[in-house]
Amino acid sequence: MASLSMAPVNIFRSGADEEKAETARLSSFVGAIAIGDLVKSTLGPKGMDKILLSGGKGGTVTVTNDGATILKAIGVDNPAAKVLVDMSKVQDDEVGDGTTSVTVLAAELLREAELLIAKKIHPQTIISGWRKATQTAREALREAAADHSNDAARFQEDLLNIARTTLSSKLLTHHKAHFSQLAVDAVMRLKGSGNLEAIHVIKKLGGSLTDSYLDEGFLLDKKIGVNQPKRLENVKILIANTGMDTDKIKIFGSRVRVDSTAKVAEIELAEKEKMKEKVERILKHGINCFINRQLIYNYPEQLFAQAGVMAIEHADFAGVERLALVTGGEITSTFEHPELVKLGQCKLIEEVMIGEDTLIHFSGVAMGEACTVVLRGATQQILDEAERSLHDALCVLAQTVKEPRTVYGGGCSEMLMAKAVIDLANRTPGKEAVAMESFAKALTMLPTIIADNAGYDSADLVAQLRAAHQENKTTFGLNMYQGTVGDMVELGITESFQVKRQMLLSASEAAEMILRVDNIIKAAPRKRVPDHHPC
Repeated sequence: MASLSMAPVNIFRSGADEEKAETARLSSFVGAIAIGDLVKSTLGPKGMDKILLSGGKGGTVTVTNDGATILKAIGVDNPAAKVLVDMSKVQDDEVGDGTTSVTVLAAELLREAELLIAKKIHPQTIISGWRKATQTAREALREAAADHSNDAARFQEDLLNIARTTLSSKLLTHHKAHFSQLAVDAVMRLKGSGNLEAIHVIKKLGGSLTDSYLDEGFLLDKKIGVNQPKRLENVKILIANTGMDTDKIKIFGSRVRVDSTAKVAEIELAEKEKMKEKVERILKHGINCFINRQLIYNYPEQLFAQAGVMAIEHADFAGVERLALVTGGEITSTFEHPELVKLGQCKLIEEVMIGEDTLIHFSGVAMGEACTVVLRGATQQILDEAERSLHDALCVLAQTVKEPRTVYGGGCSEMLMAKAVIDLANRTPGKEAVAMESFAKALTMLPTIIADNAGYDSADLVAQLRAAHQENKTTFGLNMYQGTVGDMVELGITESFQVKRQMLLSASEAAEMILRVDNIIKAAPRKRVPDHHPC
């Protein structure tokens, strides 16, 4: 029998790359841990901000400490790092907050896994231990959660505390009393629907952050047409997405040969007649306000003014969609059948001034829960970050209204889960116990990082916190304003159960997935074929 050649056989196309076994695992760990290290300095009420500068000409500057925003903005090449970026994005979409915590926890789990693999513990053994630890931590969190939804006053207080806790790690921390009340008022107007589309956020430069306010109505950042009524009561609104700019000749890709300028005038007149017919069809709907997503040219604007109809042009698509939602109308493109069109209703439309800008204010809209948050600030970067911070608070509050259970923050929940996992590890024989201990250690890293970011002695504070939990002081956490361990009930540091649960499950699943990897195969780059037939 012929002996097989011992020379390595390459089965991949030239240019493809492969990393095997320990090299692949190490590459995954390094990428994920680097992502965790990048965002961990933003964690907690004393976390720092990052400046993100986009490339290209006139690069935009973003100042933020929101984990999801930072990770979205950076381009990563490492596959494990991409998993963590996607995970933080899902956390942001699902519950709106905890994007930094979930990334840091996943990175810390992988840091612990790296040490265990160095001790020759098999990845599947680690995963098995982690799964049991996750289940135990989840049960401990569920038992610690409190539900005050039956007591309106206490639930309102819970919502305010959650809003304050969420905003305390953001730019708005110095004005959190003002903004937490604003966010709770906005979410309570939704009457439990959780439809954040009804809350419109408008950013206007000028003033200070404390000048921001909640307006009970809908604001549209557009202008009313010339010579048209600036104030209307009991309004019927037709919301449209149609071309209102055909009062000029627009014949593309064809030639029109005429023997005199009079013929051109005839074509223009025909175009005008066509537009006049269209306006008449619109007016047959019995409306006194017409809002179009596209431009409205001078001639149709003049016709609307003569009919005493308010015409608003170029309301961008998001504005038109939201307006249709809050006024109870539908977006229309054809006007042949007025009886089939659902018009929007509104009690009053008027112009209002915010700073130096004029906006259109809709009050008494069909959707009573609609409201607008007007943000004021000194620079565009401050306004953008304030909007992101407020969005996180609104998302968390909307989730809490649906799932009213709450837990305590300040590292309290993490220490509670870590204690439950350590108790399980002490009762578990075999190597799985080591994996459970590593899971508990990763959980305790979150309060450690929060304390480090505030400039306190994290080893001392976390040791005190652990001792307090051993004495069954299960509501104790870190007080980052005094640099001590305190009772979270007295301090009112409350978080949403949903956010904490999602953080625990997402981080453990992502870390488990990366830990399973033992081979990374990169496809060969596509070769550029020269184009021999340029157009």
